[in-house]
Amino acid sequence: MSPLTKVQSLLTKPFMPAVCFLSGVTYDTLTLTRIDRLQDNLLLMLYLALLGVLIVLTGRLGIAPAEAHELAHPSAVARLLVRARPYYPMAMQFLLGGLFSAYAIFYSRSATLTGTVIFLGLLVLLLVGNEFLRDRLSNLRLLVGLYALVCFSFFTFFLPVMIGWLGTWVFLLGAGLSVVVTLRVVHLIYKDNPERTAREALPVSVPGLALIGLLVGFYFLNWIPPVPLSMKFGGMYREVQRQGEHFLLTYDRQWYEAWKRSENPFPANEPIYCFTAVFAPVALDTTVYHQWYFRPNSTKPYTHADRIPIKISGGREGGYRAYSFKQRLDPGDWRVDVETEDGRVVGRVSVRVAERGEQPAVLRTLAYE
Repeated sequence: MSPLTKVQSLLTKPFMPAVCFLSGVTYDTLTLTRIDRLQDNLLLMLYLALLGVLIVLTGRLGIAPAEAHELAHPSAVARLLVRARPYYPMAMQFLLGGLFSAYAIFYSRSATLTGTVIFLGLLVLLLVGNEFLRDRLSNLRLLVGLYALVCFSFFTFFLPVMIGWLGTWVFLLGAGLSVVVTLRVVHLIYKDNPERTAREALPVSVPGLALIGLLVGFYFLNWIPPVPLSMKFGGMYREVQRQGEHFLLTYDRQWYEAWKRSENPFPANEPIYCFTAVFAPVALDTTVYHQWYFRPNSTKPYTHADRIPIKISGGREGGYRAYSFKQRLDPGDWRVDVETEDGRVVGRVSVRVAERGEQPAVLRTLAYE
């Protein structure tokens, strides 16, 4: 048996879809580091390009095994593409697994326990469901819909990284580019294709375009995580001091609370500092806000108490470090939402403020680089 025949036999094994899926996920988990790393973004762009090419080839050639007359084509490239048709779904499954796992990693770093988990949940669902899609990856409507989603997810964080700016117009530009790229793939499927009519292009395009429109709606509902920003650290402290490249964070921690890195509960009528570290890509300078909210108890809704702007600069691995300060807080539940200028939540720090207990405070200092 020739090596090529052995490879072809191996690729037809029933466990190969799971291998392709897991290999894409494992590779991304081990290699993806920063959302602004050029090598990572070039790899994702390559995945997107290859996936687009395979969708076009699937639409034009199908995935059926090659017939004898097709293998007699004078062009060696054409014969190779026809011979490889049965393996298109497997290759697309690998690329989709790699893309969805990368997006799940990047978006999970920006998602909070708010509405943004809906979008993250969609990505994780597709990441897991991709393992079972192989038999459906000849359906053009499904393929174009998935391609629209992976393009949208890529441009949502890639454009802010490249432009160095966050905002609604950057997001809408990314959504527009996703539409253009998706329609271009559909156009290439039907261009000069004797097997298909141009009238079929519209129903194939509609699911993908509708999905992009739905995701734009998610953005205005604040259900899209604020990538490429992510909160690396946050907590409440008695005092915050800068010493060289370190911030010294003072808080109460008893001997049996070795895991604590922030004070909670916090004594009422004491000065309180909310310290956060927010990661932003290189060359991205923007403003985030510490939004303070208060409720007297769990039966009441939170009310807005203060809004403090903080200018941040990108590029630092541990995040841009900053803090806001309040002189005294009433007893009750307090939280600080770290928000972008368009209102998306980067992270959240919560604390319970209560009257001082009888136990004496044991102040510790945490050095945060």
